[in-house]
Amino acid sequence: MKIMSRNFTTAEKILIVALALILVGLAYYNFVDTPVRQSIASSEAETDMLQTELDAAQARLSYLQGVQKNIDDLKSQGGLGWMGSYNNSNVEVKFLNDVLADTLKYSINFANVVRTGDQIRRNFTLQFTTRDYAEAQSILTRLLEGENRCLVGDMSCSIDGSGQVSLTATATFYETMVGGTPDAGLPADSAAANR
Repeated sequence: MKIMSRNFTTAEKILIVALALILVGLAYYNFVDTPVRQSIASSEAETDMLQTELDAAQARLSYLQGVQKNIDDLKSQGGLGWMGSYNNSNVEVKFLNDVLADTLKYSINFANVVRTGDQIRRNFTLQFTTRDYAEAQSILTRLLEGENRCLVGDMSCSIDGSGQVSLTATATFYETMVGGTPDAGLPADSAAANR
């Protein structure tokens, strides 16, 4: 039994060939061209993401190199304090007494020690009177650039009629538990309590 027993005309043959070419083109587009384009677009997106990460890493590296340069500069100038091990209070009090020895009068009031992980903060209030502003500035510079890690916070300064400078400041000595020996004055770790 013959289903298609007639011969195709030239126009029909051209139409069948054109239809076959269209089907081949569609198959190529769906199974070759589209996946390749998607793969290229995905690769370009991944390249952009990697370039962004590279730029961020280079910026971080540049920042860290700047920080390292600052640290090296401070080390070479002798202005980099260190964090003593807990309990370093005797050394810190002696340091304060040495720094304040030439003032007209001074007082130091220590607050309770604060512990966060291995970091110990010994907060204190400092009041002193000097003969002039240059001496007060010199004392603050020695305090900030001293061997013990110390940061000065709030500060107020007044000058009386004779030029004497009275200065009140809050400051903090920093210590570490690394190499330190706990004692009865050591508070509980506030970082552990917040976990």
